[in-house]
Amino acid sequence: MNFIEAFSWINIRFLLDGLWVTIMVAVLSIIFSFVIGGIAGLIRFMKVPFISAIVGVSIDIIRNLPLLLIIFFTYFALPQVGIRLSIFWSSVAALTIFESAMLSEIIRAGLNAVPKGQMEAGRSTGLTYGQTLWSIIFPQAFQKMLPPIVSQFISLIKDTSLAVIISLPELTHNAKIIYGQDTTAVLPMFAAMTFLYFIVCFLLSRVSKRLELKLQ
Repeated sequence: MNFIEAFSWINIRFLLDGLWVTIMVAVLSIIFSFVIGGIAGLIRFMKVPFISAIVGVSIDIIRNLPLLLIIFFTYFALPQVGIRLSIFWSSVAALTIFESAMLSEIIRAGLNAVPKGQMEAGRSTGLTYGQTLWSIIFPQAFQKMLPPIVSQFISLIKDTSLAVIISLPELTHNAKIIYGQDTTAVLPMFAAMTFLYFIVCFLLSRVSKRLELKLQ
């Protein structure tokens, strides 16, 4: 097989199937981690007695663990306590756990970056704490959060490749199968993976730039 022959329609379609799984895992993980990370970051920002401390310790532990270890945990350890997840949902769960911890710190830092006088000004107009947080603090914080959040999401897309260790049929896994059948396809498959990962991450970064400009 020469370089051009490696890009047959069968191989391209197989790679695109893997890319679709990569995107699905990433999108679901992004949604779940944004919700969970947002709640955790808000709890830490509000300094809820006792709960904030527990959440903070949990986040610190997760952030200092390798993502690969969390993937192993969701796929191999959870069944030992009666929780059995498919390869797909084990990958989503692991990425969600890891990214939630990362996002919670980004969100907490963004909220803390808003001057404290903004909260006092909002409360002085008669708004409740929650209304001030939602209408005044969060919109200002979101502008500061957006770049690191998008950067984290781009990292998440690339991190889906680690799920190849549990045979998730994503892009890297499918490319590995192709060049495993013919070692002459190694270079073409790496070139294809590079191109596809670049396109997805580049488009996401461009969308974030446009959104950032609109929010300014």
